[in-house]
Amino acid sequence: MFLGATGLRSHIWNNNLKSVLLLAGFPILLILLGLAVTWLTVGLADPYAGSYAGKGAQPDLVAAELARLPGIAAWSLGLAAIWFVIAWFFHQSMINAATGARRISRKDETRVWNLLENLCISRGLTMPHLAVIETPALNAYASGLREGQYTVTVTRGLIDRLDDAELEAVLAHELSHIRHKDVRLLVIAIIFVGIISFVAEIVFRRIFWFGLRSGGDRRSGGRSGGLVIVAALAILVIAYLLAIVIRFSLSRRREFMADAGAVELTRNPDAMIAALNKISGHSEIETAPDEVREMFIENPKTGFMGLFATHPPIPKRIEMLVKYAGGTPSLGRSSVPEI
Repeated sequence: MFLGATGLRSHIWNNNLKSVLLLAGFPILLILLGLAVTWLTVGLADPYAGSYAGKGAQPDLVAAELARLPGIAAWSLGLAAIWFVIAWFFHQSMINAATGARRISRKDETRVWNLLENLCISRGLTMPHLAVIETPALNAYASGLREGQYTVTVTRGLIDRLDDAELEAVLAHELSHIRHKDVRLLVIAIIFVGIISFVAEIVFRRIFWFGLRSGGDRRSGGRSGGLVIVAALAILVIAYLLAIVIRFSLSRRREFMADAGAVELTRNPDAMIAALNKISGHSEIETAPDEVREMFIENPKTGFMGLFATHPPIPKRIEMLVKYAGGTPSLGRSSVPEI
């Protein structure tokens, strides 16, 4: 078994450390974004141009905007606190709304519920909530920040097309993400990337709107105004780079670890291999946001976007299961009809 060989304790410790660092860095990121938004607004609007016309010189906008830093920091810390509260209590509702998932009970899906409950009983785990997405795609994910909030979500296609052993393996895979603290890191990372994308979209719309209004002739407050805009754009670039760093922090190893965890729970590597083969090529949920797709059991990316992939290719995952868990390759390839 390659679960122990890859260092489960180190993996969990690294996830916990990354979660703390991301939480600590969130207010700093908001301060940077607040500076970028404020400086771009001032630089593009140039509020000083009229009042200082004819007086020989305009004020130093760079110094003026630096003086705004304490106020921006206070607002950013306040917004960070509000966002933490919202995320803590409502992150699952936001994720469900983004994916179209709905929570179900034992009565709704007795087969899936019993499989998940038996896995939890076998290892003394607290039963997570169960949810389903009504789509023919084959996919699943786990989410939550702490015990009592954890949820395992599966698609209708997964329920209909996988047999009991294969479905149990997928549920065990998602339970392993919960055990390994992957889900906490993923939810925190999604909050980061989502905020960056949201603020950046607002900023670039503002730039476009001001550009249209001014017709490209505005000097944006002279040299000082230009420096303010350049500084603001530099901050936005830094924010995007941080988003990329966050994306790369979602190590591909977590999927290998969860596959191994599924084998440990089920003692059936062939079921995990067969499930992965059936999922391959049938996992796409187009309506789900890109950030949320990082939580899925499979999120294929090809070409240039493959550089930012947070999931290893399914053939590589199967290769690891065959090599280290004694699984049989090529199981389940032809048993799923095209969707």
